[in-house]
Amino acid sequence: MKKIPFSPPHIDEETISLVTRALQSGWITTGPMVRELESLITEYTGAKRTLCLNSWTNAVELVLRWFGVGPGDEVIIPAYTYAATANIVEHTGAKPVVVDSSESDFLADVEAIRRAISSRTKVIMPVDIGGMPVNYEHIMQIARDAAVLFHPGSEHQEMLGRPLVISDAAHSFGARVNGKVTGNNTDVMGFSFHAVKNLTTAEGGALTLQLPAPFNNDEIWRSLSISALHGQTKDALSKSQAGQWEYDIIEAGYKCNMTDVHAAIGIAGFRKYESHILPRRKSICERYDKFFMQYPDIIRPSLNDGNRESSYHLYMIRITGASEAQRNDIIKRVAEEGISTNVHFQPLPRLSYYKKKGLQEAMFPNAMAHFNHEISLPVYFDLTDEDVDMVCQSVVKAKQEVM
Repeated sequence: MKKIPFSPPHIDEETISLVTRALQSGWITTGPMVRELESLITEYTGAKRTLCLNSWTNAVELVLRWFGVGPGDEVIIPAYTYAATANIVEHTGAKPVVVDSSESDFLADVEAIRRAISSRTKVIMPVDIGGMPVNYEHIMQIARDAAVLFHPGSEHQEMLGRPLVISDAAHSFGARVNGKVTGNNTDVMGFSFHAVKNLTTAEGGALTLQLPAPFNNDEIWRSLSISALHGQTKDALSKSQAGQWEYDIIEAGYKCNMTDVHAAIGIAGFRKYESHILPRRKSICERYDKFFMQYPDIIRPSLNDGNRESSYHLYMIRITGASEAQRNDIIKRVAEEGISTNVHFQPLPRLSYYKKKGLQEAMFPNAMAHFNHEISLPVYFDLTDEDVDMVCQSVVKAKQEVM
């Protein structure tokens, strides 16, 4: 029986060659390859500056702390997301204010975001699900409208004068809005380069910065870089230069820099991202789409609505009328055929920690309905058309047996 995994990384000879070059260079921590990857992303997205770190999670938490988010503050996030989105808010001592999904798709209900605004709101953090961008323009307008309620509690909050918008774009590197690559659509956007993502560095993430005047994004980049390395004023590469050993510690910072070894994997992937990786993922998702079009009880994900185009990170179907138990049974039967699928995500009120914080499933009917019906199908560069057809047939067969 052929095994079809869910999302293995694409590692080719160029990837191995670049990683080997980093290993042989004598410099394997943060150095020239990290800076090269940052420059590539800045040019690609049109952002003002990019900072690569060891994960989306630590990168976005640094921004929350830089903005002065803390106890007594609120950060608006969706119920339909991975726990990291909420966890980093908890780390700061602020309160995650959780909103439901829209009735039609996995993305946050934009009007629910508007209703959740209060005088304590410091950040709005929408989440791109499966690679499909949220309506950035609408959310930025909500943040601007919220200026009348905004009570700044730090220097940076005073400068901005409204809630900061940080896009959880972990899924959507390479997505497009009005034909243009995303990355400069909100104040800050956070991308994930985890092993299962379209573009990977094994573990890693990046922030793209687009703060408005009077902010200086170069200065913000330097400040976050220092925070990411124990508050140290020089990184290891700078210190290694002749006579440049001396440094200072200007804050009690963290340790979440990216290494050149990881950046090498990312550079190799980036070089073929637009020419090979994205087109192949798009082709796979469109092949799924064409097949499932003949089954009206299988809801296909939105991949392109004319204004927004997915990065084709996930292909998330929903089985109309399926209970959670039936959905799980379908997954099990497909697995017995050697095919790995997944579920994205367990909404926050499903998780023990957030249940204890007072979140109840009944508060988020749309998110829970989407979750009960959802199955994520394999999408990865080396998946063949024949593999896609096998997945399709297995899903339909299992659905018919269960329902």
